Amino acid sequence: MHANPWNPELAAALIARHSEGQGTLLPLLHDIQDTFGCVPEAAVPLVADALNLSRAEVHGVVTFYHDYHRTPHGAHVVKLCQAEACQAMGSRDLARHAEARLGVGLGETTKDGRITAQAVYCLGLCATAPSAMIDGKLAGRVTPARLDALLEALA
Repeated sequence: MHANPWNPELAAALIARHSEGQGTLLPLLHDIQDTFGCVPEAAVPLVADALNLSRAEVHGVVTFYHDYHRTPHGAHVVKLCQAEACQAMGSRDLARHAEARLGVGLGETTKDGRITAQAVYCLGLCATAPSAMIDGKLAGRVTPARLDALLEALA
């Protein structure tokens, strides 16, 4: 997905489409993120003013929900489950392997912008732990070797 560079006028147009009615904050933040590749800090006061919310309320929503992010993600997103069932089956070792292979920590993007690695807490594949999600596709029983193969298969 190609993201647009931050543009306050474009952001204002998105905000205007969502400024009426109740419950518009989440859809508006999704539109901003879809447009700019993230929810830039500069968008927070614009959204807050338009929806009559405090900046803290908007910031709280952006930072609470893991689907929103404040910096653009890489072309591919690798989510590694770190919940209890996956931990019991080696997810912490798998995460360390991924970090070493990619050269970034969980929550970071490779320098070339190709891959963002993330920790998540339950993908619903507890019976096939440890699990991962790569570009929205679930994978269970992920070993370091299987993770390497999945990463190599990314275009």
